[in-house]
Amino acid sequence: MIATAGSIWFYSNRSFAAQLNYVDMDQASQMALDTISREIRETKALVSESKRRLEFIDSDGDSLSYEYVKEDRILYRVKAGVTNVLLRNCKDLDFAIYQRNPVAGSYDQYPAADASNCKLVQVSWVCSRPLYGTGQENTEAVSSAKIVIRNP
Repeated sequence: MIATAGSIWFYSNRSFAAQLNYVDMDQASQMALDTISREIRETKALVSESKRRLEFIDSDGDSLSYEYVKEDRILYRVKAGVTNVLLRNCKDLDFAIYQRNPVAGSYDQYPAADASNCKLVQVSWVCSRPLYGTGQENTEAVSSAKIVIRNP
């Protein structure tokens, strides 16, 4: 009886810890995605890009960039020389750039050849965090969005 109660208590605690991890990662992802979406929509233009870094000219003329450092598992936001952590526990992240015009018969857009003709940015990431005391990780579903640069 004691072994059964102990087993139920152990697995219940593990389940609650996993749920807390998922909720925390989901909230952090949503906040980061909201910030990125709002700021990219207001930028003037994309200056340079790679799979791990985007640099824009913001609406106020300052530089705005997002950089993912895989070794740190952190997405950084740099605005006018000030660096902030936007998202932690980021297992993988990719940026992609597109033109605004859609491919006929689909919901996709044509890839942009370079930063100068980019009007749409896609960002996708997966977050994971260790489940304390188990040696396992909780992995959140992929967060992804296509964001249109609204300013000409």
